[in-house]
Amino acid sequence: MNKLYPDAASALDGLLHDDMLICAGGFGLSGIPERLIDAIEASGVTGLTIASNNAGIDGVGLGKLLRSRQVKKMISSYVGENKEFERQYLSGELEVEFCPQGTLAERCRAGGAGIPGFYTKTGVGTQVAEGKEVKVFDGEEYILERGIRADLAIIKGWKADEAGNLMFRKTARNFNQPMATAGRICVAEVEEVVPVGSLDPDCIHLPGIYVKRMIVGAPYDKKIEFRTVRERPAA
Repeated sequence: MNKLYPDAASALDGLLHDDMLICAGGFGLSGIPERLIDAIEASGVTGLTIASNNAGIDGVGLGKLLRSRQVKKMISSYVGENKEFERQYLSGELEVEFCPQGTLAERCRAGGAGIPGFYTKTGVGTQVAEGKEVKVFDGEEYILERGIRADLAIIKGWKADEAGNLMFRKTARNFNQPMATAGRICVAEVEEVVPVGSLDPDCIHLPGIYVKRMIVGAPYDKKIEFRTVRERPAA
């Protein structure tokens, strides 16, 4: 089975439709599937629900889909760096389901493992718990969180072999692995594809069984979310 496609548009062909749920890997601008996001924007699909740690920044990453008004709902943890996200949320244009970061990761991991829900102490007694079932274990309250199972997962990897076995690089691993398993179909963009057998099996982070389609997205322009510099000391 040839999993490698020539570009993002062809890799997503037949997979996109209005009102679908997409799990998107990445954290800020680290490890985001840039080419696949661009192809989703170009496709014109609307009414999307996207589960992602955040929505990028204004006009970059998932911020592009907010700008084009293709996103109906975000399931996210951290959204503080996106002014358009804030504007749409406060004006009632965007539905937001805030989810603690660890809980979001576990919801995706659980969905990928076939676990429909789990109990956690995170959020007990806060707005996060509103409307959720509460159960007592050993005298402590826990709230029920549902696993996430998406129509599509889009992720960014570093290196993959032709069978789709994939490695992430450093912090770009972040949410990509659990998002990949939570999608009924996972499409990955990577920086390099090597022949089968080239990767050390002990270094594979995501088995190829989860990856249905791939593209090579390189070269990338490595963007910096926050550029912080210090003043040059006086001579």
